[in-house]
Amino acid sequence: MKTPRQSLGQWGEALAARHLIGQGYTILDRNVRTPYGEIDLVVCHITRGCPATVFVEVKTRASANLGLPEISITPRKQAHLLNAAQYYLQNHPELEGDWRVDAIAIRRYSDHPPEIVHFENVLT
Repeated sequence: MKTPRQSLGQWGEALAARHLIGQGYTILDRNVRTPYGEIDLVVCHITRGCPATVFVEVKTRASANLGLPEISITPRKQAHLLNAAQYYLQNHPELEGDWRVDAIAIRRYSDHPPEIVHFENVLT
């Protein structure tokens, strides 16, 4: 049985996937487990004629009590995302070319429609 937190996370990932598809991205993989942690979404994005592999971290919050969802992408989480992306690329040599790590923050507060904010290239 899923916890409310797991259900919220799965809902957020599905919403993020639909949002990305609407923006012209192609979903390559979902919920990929690596030794460095899970990658929520792996997508392809064509920019200026060049395909890029994009690893997407999805953060969903149903309350403002813990702050904005994007603040949970700490330097430690960024390191895990970098290592997971590199691991994935090593195991998928067909994905040559540019790549980056993005984040999608979803705020789902009570009586308001969900708000989606897409942050590109979140690794600093």
